[in-house]
Amino acid sequence: MAGRLGTACGVTLRILCGLTLALLAAGCGDTARLSIADGTGPMPALQAPRTSLLPTVVIAPARGWPENATPTAAEGLEVRAFARGLDHPRWLLALPNGDVLVAESNAPARSETKFSLRGWFMAKVMKRAGAGVPSADRITLLRDADGDGVAESRSTFISGLRSPFGMALIGGSLYVANTDAILRFPYRAGETHIDARGVPLLPLPAGAINHHWTKNIIADASGTRLYATVGSNSNIGENGLAEETARAAIWEIDVSSGAHRLFAQGLRNPNGLAWEPTTGQLWVVVNERDELGSDLVPDYMTAVQPGGFYGWPWSYFGAHVDERVAPPRPDRVAAALVPDYALGPHTAPLGLASSENATLLPNHRSGMFIGQHGSWNRKPRSGYRVIYVPFSAGRPSGPPVDVLTGFVDADGDARGRPVGVAVHRSGALLVADDVGNAIWHVTALSVR
Repeated sequence: MAGRLGTACGVTLRILCGLTLALLAAGCGDTARLSIADGTGPMPALQAPRTSLLPTVVIAPARGWPENATPTAAEGLEVRAFARGLDHPRWLLALPNGDVLVAESNAPARSETKFSLRGWFMAKVMKRAGAGVPSADRITLLRDADGDGVAESRSTFISGLRSPFGMALIGGSLYVANTDAILRFPYRAGETHIDARGVPLLPLPAGAINHHWTKNIIADASGTRLYATVGSNSNIGENGLAEETARAAIWEIDVSSGAHRLFAQGLRNPNGLAWEPTTGQLWVVVNERDELGSDLVPDYMTAVQPGGFYGWPWSYFGAHVDERVAPPRPDRVAAALVPDYALGPHTAPLGLASSENATLLPNHRSGMFIGQHGSWNRKPRSGYRVIYVPFSAGRPSGPPVDVLTGFVDADGDARGRPVGVAVHRSGALLVADDVGNAIWHVTALSVR
């Protein structure tokens, strides 16, 4: 009897898996009724939620770039490969001497032993989108000594890390955010390798689930504090709120002691951080929740209010309650801040960089560059581009404009997916592409 039951369960699982893969290949789920523009800006349109047994899934399968192909630069700009042949490059740090550090990284190996069909399904989705490769766990140094926009040398700068992501330089110390801790390394300008072991500054939430594994960091102007992003451990708290302790937050960290506090909370998956030069405020881009339909929820960019709470998991865009979350918390909903600027539903903004020192076009001189990694939970797709949002008096002042497009080809396959963005010492914009395994170098047409 037990044997027949086990066989039946195995057959049922295979049927479910086959059906899931068929739906994944076909692109299942509802179709958007609003445009990306409708879900962008300080007052995005928010439709009623739409849920289903299986989530909306439309993936651009990862293919990579044909030889010598590049993304499409906006009018007046040109793009070239600063470096190719990298291993899932995710994040960038442009150093003062012109060297560029690249975190070649991916999610750490999962230690969960309990099977779930949803977890299995999402793993298949992410693998098809290009996120299924092992993590290289290193930081690579790229050097463009002759200034032609192409790095002629590369070296392994730090190896043996654990899913590294964010990096910050303070004086003679380089800080690296692994998925589970911030480490400090000695840094000397011009060196191409660090042999010293990293000294732990403080641990970061990780554990067996570690749903949003990327941890980004940025230093303040004084060099005395770091700010770290720590994403949620779930979509909407379905793993239990105990698993969300100190997550879905930005941490403020004292560099000298490692003492820290929660600087802002209720941010489902914060990633890129940047200082707005006019006001000195910290800004962040955030990936909002999934599985409420193709039109919900818009991802966003916002100035971070110290002590602020932004709604996750109980609400989104202020007081819009997510009825899936139990138990309800009307007190938390009432306290939720409205983000400053929506970036469209499911666009997956990851990279964020102020244009303060960029020398692209005149209309790029005051604003933010954003790398949008691209959707899986929207039909049709959204994101898969690098955009620029203009600012005036320290606030967003208009609709986004494209900087780089063409990451998805005519067949719907992803040639690349933009992640981190950074402004090089030369004023060029650098873009990490983790599917194309490249770093793109963007300048005005007249700049070489």
